[in-house]
Amino acid sequence: MEIDTEKFDDAVLALLYLTLHDERRAWKGMDFEVMNRLYEKGFIDDPVTKSKSVRLTDEGLSKSEELFNVLFSK
Repeated sequence: MEIDTEKFDDAVLALLYLTLHDERRAWKGMDFEVMNRLYEKGFIDDPVTKSKSVRLTDEGLSKSEELFNVLFSK
C-alpha cells in the first residue's frame, strides 16, 4: 500500500492543534519524518530539540485549526 504523505501530514497537523498549549506549542509525539516535512513546509519550527513540544508558525497555527475543523468537527 502506498501512503499519501500529504494527507498524512494534514492529519498530523490537525492533531497538533488538538494538543495546543501556551498559545502555539503542541506536543511533538509524532513520527519524526512527518515532523520534518511539516518543518520543511513552514508549519512548525525546527522539531529537532530536546523539548517535548514544538512551536507552530503563524501559517501552521492557522492551517492546523482549519484542518482540525475539516477533519474532526461535526
